[in-house]
Amino acid sequence: MEKIRVGVIFGGKSVEHEVSIISAITAMYKMDQEKYDIVPIYITKEGEWYTGEFLKDIESFKNMNLIKSYATNVVLMNFKGEYVLKKKNGFFNKVVDKIDVAFPIVHGTNVEDGVLQGYLQTVGVPYAGPDVYAGVVGQDKVFMKAIWEKEGLPITKYEWFYDTEFKKNQDKVLKKVKDLKYPVIVKPSLTGSSVGISTASNEKELIDGINEAINYDSKIIVEEMVENLKECNIAVLGNYDNQKLSEIEEVHAKAKFLSYQDKYIGDGTIQGGAKKFGVKSGVKGSVKGGKTGMPSASKMPADLKPQVREKVEETARAAFKALGSSGGARIDFLIDDKNDKVYVNEINSIPGSLAYYLWEGKGIDFTEVLNDMINIGVRDFKKRDSKTHSFDSNILAGYTSNGVKGVKGTKGKLR
Repeated sequence: MEKIRVGVIFGGKSVEHEVSIISAITAMYKMDQEKYDIVPIYITKEGEWYTGEFLKDIESFKNMNLIKSYATNVVLMNFKGEYVLKKKNGFFNKVVDKIDVAFPIVHGTNVEDGVLQGYLQTVGVPYAGPDVYAGVVGQDKVFMKAIWEKEGLPITKYEWFYDTEFKKNQDKVLKKVKDLKYPVIVKPSLTGSSVGISTASNEKELIDGINEAINYDSKIIVEEMVENLKECNIAVLGNYDNQKLSEIEEVHAKAKFLSYQDKYIGDGTIQGGAKKFGVKSGVKGSVKGGKTGMPSASKMPADLKPQVREKVEETARAAFKALGSSGGARIDFLIDDKNDKVYVNEINSIPGSLAYYLWEGKGIDFTEVLNDMINIGVRDFKKRDSKTHSFDSNILAGYTSNGVKGVKGTKGKLR
């Protein structure tokens, strides 16, 4: 049986670029090597696309000049009905490789937020994970909360504004936010992995937090913090038709929220799933350093009362469906542990390390999750392809060089 060629796309112009590399290499190692031929496709911070077997090695990314020297600079396109990687530079733009399905393992702006998905959909290649629309609303916390609020899902009180509003009239924005109760949390609307996030217990800290968040995004959101806070995460696998739920983890952090440092840095070495799985077939070099990354900052299963656990699971399904999500997402919850109140905080459409550890909590192997994600992506592609997206008739056929004059066979006027 011929293997399916999976193009794993990672990197990109995002502050979560390095996290994407860790996630992708973890996934490439754990994919079923008997079923798939894995084609690494790395996007640099400048937006250039490269491919090459040595991009499966995390050590390769310690010297970016080596990648530009030894990997092949390519463009993904639909060429004679095949999805090919063609050499970008040189006199002969030959086909370097081809893929059957794309698997974006990317995080943050310019990649996870629907931009990359839009390109893949334009090319026509099947891909795993969220589509354009789910990517957009899953990345923008303001859009996300507006949809969940309309669906009646429990969320914390919040306000949002643009950076220009704050710069032009700071007092007006502060007055708007004044309706919220301290302490609050300040976030850029579009970033993930806790980048640019801070807490504030007074107006000075709020202003400082807003100025920090503005460095990362033009849209800023300020939320009330939950009292008696317990943070919990759950992963959802599926699409709007069917959803499978992972185990629930209880997050522990040294600070008031789980920071980028907590998630990925720790002792100053690269962390994440790649360390846990070690380096075996298909991945050269070694990955050295401290603990396993995010899983080390959590407790699983979460210590929740049965009715609270049920509410988290019920809300996770509803939140996933409301955003039209697909593939494997992680949904983060804030719980008032004293009053048993559950608030859905945000969705991670393509979470760090694809939240493999949450599935392991239910005894589901990461390889199985990856296989399911690819299959869901192919099914989603077939559904999209079965819908009507264009008409056979060409309304421009009767146009003359003068515009609408001389148009025959059309009734009414074009306005």
